[in-house]
Amino acid sequence: MLQKKELPKLNEGFARIVFCHNENDVEATIKAYTALGPLDTLSNGCFGQKNPDAKIQLGIMKFLKKVEAPSSVGSSSDSVQDSAYPQASDANNICCKGTTKDSLLLGVASKEVKESENLAKGSVDADVSVDEITTLAFPSISTADFQFNNETASDIIVEKVEEFVNKLENARLVLVDLTHGSKILSLVRTKAEKRNIDSKKFFTFVGNITQLYSQGGLRCNVIANAANWRLKPGGGGVNAAIFTAAGLALETATKERANSLLPGHAVVVPLPSDSPLYTREGVSHVIHVLGPNMNPQRPNSLNNDYKKGCSILREAYTSLFTGFLSILRSRSKLPRRISEKLALTPLDLKDPSLDPRNHLTNSDQKIKRDDGCVYERSKKCKGANDETVADISAPSSTYGKVTGDKSKLEGPTSKTWGSWAQALYHIAMHPEKHKDELLEVLDDVLVLNDLYPKACKHLLVLARHEGLDGLVDVHQEHLQLLMTMHAVGLKWAEKLLHEDSSMVFRLGYHLAPSMRQLHLHVISQDFNSNHLKNKKHWNSFNTAFFRDSVDVIEEIKNHGKATIKDEDSQLSMELRCHRCRSAHPNIPRLKSHISICQAPFPHALLENGHLVLAPKT
Repeated sequence: MLQKKELPKLNEGFARIVFCHNENDVEATIKAYTALGPLDTLSNGCFGQKNPDAKIQLGIMKFLKKVEAPSSVGSSSDSVQDSAYPQASDANNICCKGTTKDSLLLGVASKEVKESENLAKGSVDADVSVDEITTLAFPSISTADFQFNNETASDIIVEKVEEFVNKLENARLVLVDLTHGSKILSLVRTKAEKRNIDSKKFFTFVGNITQLYSQGGLRCNVIANAANWRLKPGGGGVNAAIFTAAGLALETATKERANSLLPGHAVVVPLPSDSPLYTREGVSHVIHVLGPNMNPQRPNSLNNDYKKGCSILREAYTSLFTGFLSILRSRSKLPRRISEKLALTPLDLKDPSLDPRNHLTNSDQKIKRDDGCVYERSKKCKGANDETVADISAPSSTYGKVTGDKSKLEGPTSKTWGSWAQALYHIAMHPEKHKDELLEVLDDVLVLNDLYPKACKHLLVLARHEGLDGLVDVHQEHLQLLMTMHAVGLKWAEKLLHEDSSMVFRLGYHLAPSMRQLHLHVISQDFNSNHLKNKKHWNSFNTAFFRDSVDVIEEIKNHGKATIKDEDSQLSMELRCHRCRSAHPNIPRLKSHISICQAPFPHALLENGHLVLAPKT
């Protein structure tokens, strides 16, 4: 809010500069910094600065009502999906080089849309708060490059919106296109008005889907991408624009979820916190969706078969909206302490998947990430290892009841757990609600993928018994359960070894798990994973903090309980290779070393079945 003063610059020695333009910005920034814990970090850089070349601030122009909304901004295409978007290089210029003249006009035009056009009900207006409701922004699927008929597509959009809109509760849907003259927006607005669809739950918006907050003032936590079947950047439309705006982080995150996509399907991808689309726009998830192709010049054309095409397009929107609902369900279960943790603008958002913005305020509430079940940043603050749930494409796991910032155990143990730590417990107690996440369901145990695997293969064998939250609760009467868990884990390790005989597995428990409910880790020893990020992750699997299953069973047989002591000191030990025991200064250096280390495993691990290897031929 400095006037006629030279602004601070990063080259003067500052690591981070945040520009505040009003009292709400100041309050939000102060709240965010005071809420930071000792392990929280904010990215370096300059955030919130307006275009230094602009002669008049955008806010003043709007206040004085001196900006005329252009009749057409950008492309003249009818749809946002492909030709209505700039080529990838243009999108990159807009996102990375600051605010351009055209994008400034676009931002003003989208906010002043009611003054410039006589829009039907369902369009955005000044009475709709853009900061309070979790929002999905989506383009019209298949109507541009795939040449699906606009009239038919608009019928399907309104039909599916009407079907889902009442399920949204505190959330909303926004159909986005780049131009005011968009035919698809006009058709959808008119038909939505005729069906009396609540304009607070669904409306249309003119703007670039990759710059809805920074240029249009519309906060959208989730955006849909009209993807190609390869789920890769390409083309000149919305797919290229989103991949370019989100950077390499989106491409990497997408590969972890899926390698391809069938028409009519969608895949939910939590956006990593280092993505520019996340830090600038506050987008926590991208949902890739693939619609039907009516363009004979593109592969897999339906040759004008609109019966099949309509069926696929309905499936595509159903998959898209279902994915959004799954995100909402996971956020609604998050603990309040996480949802209120940091209150900055989207320029400063960190962990996208743990982003339960279902009650955002005008002070730009900042939150953290979910991938569906368990959330890394919250566990870092707690100082515990990430022990996560199922490897699914959309969040769906159930959380415990939240009371303030903690959730009391429903079992006999006296420890208090955060509600995010209840996910495994709820899966164990109610497996019928999580069928899609489970690899195997038995009377005493369940098997599922770890959501944030710390190696190429990382499974959890989960006990179904009430009151067993960790090794501390295990006694002689539970010996048979431990043996069953070990046998099931061994079976799955051998199954995976049959698929790749070069792997080596280890089965064990954490001394002090961060997730409630006893579970056995079945983890390959390559430790090749993007989710293995810090010292605690590594040491939780490669120090005495990790108790081998065979040793725990032996201790229970002989002493009736497992030895648990000094667990915290193990997590802070120096980083050492699990093979040659050489020390390394940081995780990147350690990962580089273990990728080439051919030393044999320590003798202690090679004894008594601690490691599971493929049989020698």
